[in-house]
Amino acid sequence: MLDLLKTIREIIARWWSEFTLQTKLMAAATLVVSLLMSGLTFWAVNTIQQDARLNDTRFGRDLGLLLAANVVPSIAEDNLTEVARFSSRFYQSTSSVRYMIYADQEGKIFFGIPYSEAEVKNSLTIERRIQLPEDYADSTELPMVRQHITPDGEVTDVFVPLRHEGKYLGVLAIGINPNPTVVASSNITRDVTIAVFISIWAMVILGAVFNALAITKPIKELLVGVKNIAAGNFKQRIDLPFGGELGELIFSFNEMAERLERYEEQNIEELTAEKAKLETLVSTIADGAILLDPNLQLLLVNPTARQMLGWEGRDAIGANVLDLFPAELKEQLSEPLHQLASGHVLKSENAELGNDLPPAENFDRLSLGDSSTSPEEFRLTIAQPTRRTVRIFLTQVLDRHSEAIKGIAMTLQDVTREAQLNEAKSQFISNVSHELRTPLFNIKSFIETLCEFGNDLTENERREFLETANHETDRLTRLVNDVLDLSRLESSKTYHLDAVDIAQIIEQTLRTYQLNAKDKGLEIIQEVEPNLPPVLGHYDLLLQVITNLVGNSLKFTEAGGKISIRAYKFDRWDRQSQVRVEVSDTGIGIDPEDREAIFERFFRVENRVHTLEGTGLGLSIVKNIIEKHHSKVHLISEVGVGTTFWFDLCIYQEPEQA
Repeated sequence: MLDLLKTIREIIARWWSEFTLQTKLMAAATLVVSLLMSGLTFWAVNTIQQDARLNDTRFGRDLGLLLAANVVPSIAEDNLTEVARFSSRFYQSTSSVRYMIYADQEGKIFFGIPYSEAEVKNSLTIERRIQLPEDYADSTELPMVRQHITPDGEVTDVFVPLRHEGKYLGVLAIGINPNPTVVASSNITRDVTIAVFISIWAMVILGAVFNALAITKPIKELLVGVKNIAAGNFKQRIDLPFGGELGELIFSFNEMAERLERYEEQNIEELTAEKAKLETLVSTIADGAILLDPNLQLLLVNPTARQMLGWEGRDAIGANVLDLFPAELKEQLSEPLHQLASGHVLKSENAELGNDLPPAENFDRLSLGDSSTSPEEFRLTIAQPTRRTVRIFLTQVLDRHSEAIKGIAMTLQDVTREAQLNEAKSQFISNVSHELRTPLFNIKSFIETLCEFGNDLTENERREFLETANHETDRLTRLVNDVLDLSRLESSKTYHLDAVDIAQIIEQTLRTYQLNAKDKGLEIIQEVEPNLPPVLGHYDLLLQVITNLVGNSLKFTEAGGKISIRAYKFDRWDRQSQVRVEVSDTGIGIDPEDREAIFERFFRVENRVHTLEGTGLGLSIVKNIIEKHHSKVHLISEVGVGTTFWFDLCIYQEPEQA
């Protein structure tokens, strides 16, 4: 039983919790109003009943006094027949009297209407009558009134003392029926009130059930649907069989959700396509690209950045970028990244940083303004995975209102070649300045000496000074010409290549250096394959290559040595025919550590053998000319044995006739 009550209570509580606050307030207000109106109605009924009871009491008392006044003389004379006759006539003349009972001084009933004597003796009324106070006869002058409930309704009991000439003869008990009109009116009012109260609550309960079934449930379904739509679940639908305005609302909701779903699908397709385009673009750009969220977690990284930072094969997405950076980047970028993520703008400190940092760190920072969307530039050197110099731009990614930080974009540029070129440019300028200054200083010194002390010098001394100045002038001319040639070769200028007879170039070179070789005691040997086909090249440039190579051999080969120039046709591994040109000597050779550096500008082997001849640009010019011919110069050398330079040239092919 307790479990059943508990279950019913839980069902009612759950049912009540499904109502909205407005419905609960309306139910509470209805309850209060109905209770108030019912209370007022019952109060009015009770007031009417009280008035009716009071009227019945007055009526019964007056009626009892009137009857007692008429029967007392007969009772005093013990004329019970007259008492019975008058009482019967009186009882029959009014419908308000239910009973009349006469009792003597001791309370013994001697006559009653409508009761017989036997009935009176056996009646419960006698027992009730005895309950009157014992001193009633001595202390009561006026009638005593009370009410009691019977199956037929409430009865007013009036007890009138019978006195005659001051003597107490007994008591007259009269039962007065209530006023039937008043009773009927009270009963009707009460029944109507109860019916109205029950009707009100029946309507409230029915209205609540209807509200829960017809309004609250679909509204809750709509509320859940709206929340799902707001959360991005555009597949939400409401399937409830309702008509009217509520049905139209549900239909409109489903139509809205369907349109939003189509719009979302379309947007997702467009966004996916745009994302694919963006990822393709980012993955193909030459610069490294990294996108971070405000917590510095990696959202996007392209292959270039992975290669620069050594992240190939690592699942870096979602990790904190500071945990992935090499030590150099983490040390220098940790504070700037945190500042940008917190919304701060980096201030320009480039001058101070540039002056204070040691050269080995190669760190430079450039502030591009105070705007939050302006990138911050950093330049530093990293050692892993390979040593390189990178330029890094940090840019805040803002929302469309330019208020909230949505992330940080990093752009990485490999400027290693640029740094090397800048260093080479600086070294080139320094070397050129030095090389130009030395002959200029010598020329100026000798000319000043001739001008100031010419008359004091002998003819041989003056001639020696002039020859030295002329020699330095030639040296200066060669240096300027070499610098111009190298500058022209390193530019983007394109040379027209045509059929060239390499044997003729070798023959012209031999004629040029034959006399010099003879004066130095050297032998120049020409080994050119007969009927050698023409090569694809530029005559003047190839002549300069062979001239420079033979000139170097003459310079570093001692007397009695031998210089050989060879040209022959050979087939490559892919069976394509080419012509190879070799220049060999039996000179001092080149140390292994110098074999890569000799092709750099202003590097001179004579620096190690303590000579002053040459500008250090000859082999750089040779390298650039051969590269213009889409080939590469090679060398084999052994110190004290000699050196061989060689390069390959493509055979000229006649253009096909259209």
